[in-house]
Order: sequence, then C-alpha cells, then structure tokens
Amino acid sequence: MSNKLENFVRENKRSFNEKGPSDQLWARIEVELDKKESKSKKIKLYQWMSVAAVLILSVGLYFNLRPNTNEIIVADINADYGKKANRFVNIIEEKKDSLQLHAVGSPELYNRFKNDIAQLDSDYEKLRQQLQTSTNREEIVRAMIKNLEIRSNILSQQLNIINQVNQFKKENII
Repeated sequence: MSNKLENFVRENKRSFNEKGPSDQLWARIEVELDKKESKSKKIKLYQWMSVAAVLILSVGLYFNLRPNTNEIIVADINADYGKKANRFVNIIEEKKDSLQLHAVGSPELYNRFKNDIAQLDSDYEKLRQQLQTSTNREEIVRAMIKNLEIRSNILSQQLNIINQVNQFKKENII
C-alpha cells in the first residue's frame, strides 16, 4: 500500500506544488494551535503549583517531625546520672510488664496501681520540662533520678502485693 501512495505522490507532485493549501486552511490551523498553546500553559501552571504545594508540605513535615536536637537530656548534665536513669527506666519497664501479667486475677487492684504510677510519670514529665528551662539543672536531674527510684520501689511493692493477693486466692480456692 505504501508503494501505491508513493507512486501517486510522484505522479501528482506538480499539482501538489501548484495548488498549495488554501489560506483558510492555514488560518484554521493557526487558531487550533493557539487554543492548544493556551491549554498547555494552564496545565503547566497547575503542575508548578502542585509541585510547590508538595514541596511546602514536605518542608513543613520535615521540620515538625524532626526530633528536637536542642532538648537537654539527663546524660547531657552528668553521664553517671544518665546511666542511672537508663537503668531505672529499664527496670521500671520490666516491672510494669510483670505487674500487668500478674494483675490478670485482680484488675481493680491493678487499675489503682496504674493510677499511682501514672501520677509519678506525670511528675517526671514535669521535671523533664523544667530541665529545659531551669538554671539549676543538677538539682532537677537528682529529682528525676529520685522519681525513677521511687517508681521502681513502688512497682516492686505493688508486685509483692499482687503476688500475695494471687497466692491468697489460690489457697482459698483449694
């Protein structure tokens, strides 16, 4: 089929050259091109606005979700206090987990214990916030360590109480 088309074009080349497209055809083509050009500009502007919005959101999320590196932690004040705090935090987490496991038989008692620990957690958080603004940071760090120590002791006592209650329940069932 392409051979037929090529032959037709060769045979009629002269008439194609003499009778070019009319001016009306060129005018219609120009109008269509102008329409297409204006649409593409709107799309490009829309795309740029989308890219700018994504960029602004990304930068905003980066700065909001980035950890605050200016926050002072216990280890910044004194490395020994930092080690103590980490040790107590680990002990407290272990005891909380144990308490939760042993408290299955006494949920009302566990809820009371949980409220006591929540109060100490709240106090610790207040101390941590004061550490950021206080000038006497060493004293606040000592209070934070003392709070952790008290929490650890209270959790130990609570574990003992829960174990005694569970033991008493077992003995009375038998």
